[in-house]
Amino acid sequence: QVRLVESGGGLVQAGGSLRLSCAASGRTFGDYSMGWFRQAPGKEREFVAAISWSGGSRVADSVKGRFTISRNNAKNTVYLQMNSLKPEDTAVYYCNLRRTGTDYWGQGTQVTVSS
Repeated sequence: QVRLVESGGGLVQAGGSLRLSCAASGRTFGDYSMGWFRQAPGKEREFVAAISWSGGSRVADSVKGRFTISRNNAKNTVYLQMNSLKPEDTAVYYCNLRRTGTDYWGQGTQVTVSS
């Protein structure tokens, strides 16, 4: 089994920054990608960013130029640096680990951006 624990969420004013972290533990052997999704109230969960084991990454158009994803394989940890935050970034952010077609999810961390 894989366990994902997120941290770093909170309340920030528009234009501010936050850094989310997600540490994976358990059966984390092998090649896997990690990423972030978010879900705002009344909306479906949406993709934010993902990064492969080798470091290749992609981000959603809505956050491009503002959010950066990175990972430390030695620590089984993925990070999401969020800059120039907007009120529409308010959501619960979920960490994701994908390995051989199986998805694992964290419990989520709340990010609230005030205007």
